Amino acid sequence: MNKKIYTSAMLLGLTLASNTAFAGQCDGLPTRAALETALKNAQSQPNGGFGLHMWATIVNRAGVVCAVARSGPNSGDQWPGSRVISAQKANTANAFSLPGLALSTANLYSATQPGGSLFGLQESNPVDINVAYAGNFAQYGTDKDALVGKKIGGINVFGGGLALYDSTGKIIGGAGFSGDSSCADHNIAWRTRFALGLDHVPGGVATAHSDDNIVYDISNGDTTTVGEVPALGKSEKGWGHPACTPEAKAIAEGFKKAGSGAL
Repeated sequence: MNKKIYTSAMLLGLTLASNTAFAGQCDGLPTRAALETALKNAQSQPNGGFGLHMWATIVNRAGVVCAVARSGPNSGDQWPGSRVISAQKANTANAFSLPGLALSTANLYSATQPGGSLFGLQESNPVDINVAYAGNFAQYGTDKDALVGKKIGGINVFGGGLALYDSTGKIIGGAGFSGDSSCADHNIAWRTRFALGLDHVPGGVATAHSDDNIVYDISNGDTTTVGEVPALGKSEKGWGHPACTPEAKAIAEGFKKAGSGAL
């Protein structure tokens, strides 16, 4: 057989094998087009941030990336670095949520600070850099994004990542959002997940509704010290997130309980 034809046949075989292995892994999760539509709608609303364009990533329960979307028309219309962050957030929310307990990335902020009960968690599952930076930049956020079908890993511990629960309350993956302030990222994530109908959260550490909403219980006027490291404020329950703006805080605190059928 001609060497060139043989090589092409091998590459085609590998591609087909890869596609076959990936087939069915994202059943029950939104398509990229559905994610993009919901993201654009959420990003266009006042979210208490800068109003910047956003990246969004969805992973399945195994941590495999199923979709990457963007709100801007081109890859460079969002912070390029936020694409990987959105994938980290999706991975984190999925990896540290359970059938009966959802933890958003925002919930992990205080616990992972020096002296916190989960300090060091952010170093535990590193990003696969060979996956994170592969592919054509112009195709990022499209159906041809090189992340799709791969496990990226990564841990992120500020607002913007939420676990996904279907209408039966079953956890089926995670979604991550990045491109604005961390508080606005959370608000956009909350609105997008609601629009996708995957917010049937069984329980969480946010005491107001027992879900995975961002918690604003850090006393910003209380300067504390952890060892020799000064820290501004302390979370009352240990799951708090710093407030970025009064507007972002008010929006999040106005959200109804996840899965209630209303924002």
